[in-house]
Amino acid sequence: MLLKTQDRVPVKFVSLIRDGLYELKIKYNGNIYRVFFIFDEENIVVLFNGFQKKTQKTPTNEIDKAFNIKNEYYADKQSQNR
Repeated sequence: MLLKTQDRVPVKFVSLIRDGLYELKIKYNGNIYRVFFIFDEENIVVLFNGFQKKTQKTPTNEIDKAFNIKNEYYADKQSQNR
């Protein structure tokens, strides 16, 4: 609902992971979820993989998966611009 109703998501719901990868923090029905995203050309937000968070620390395998998706996204975008 927050993404539908707000032009800007409040900072308390967003964290920088590293290298331009961010996570959106969502609490729904008592569960905590994270969705990774990047900004593309400062205007477009591209949503990546998401997961239910069950531990305090964001799992490394989920971060790695998001970076793989990020790399694939930019490789595909670059190949389309040729």
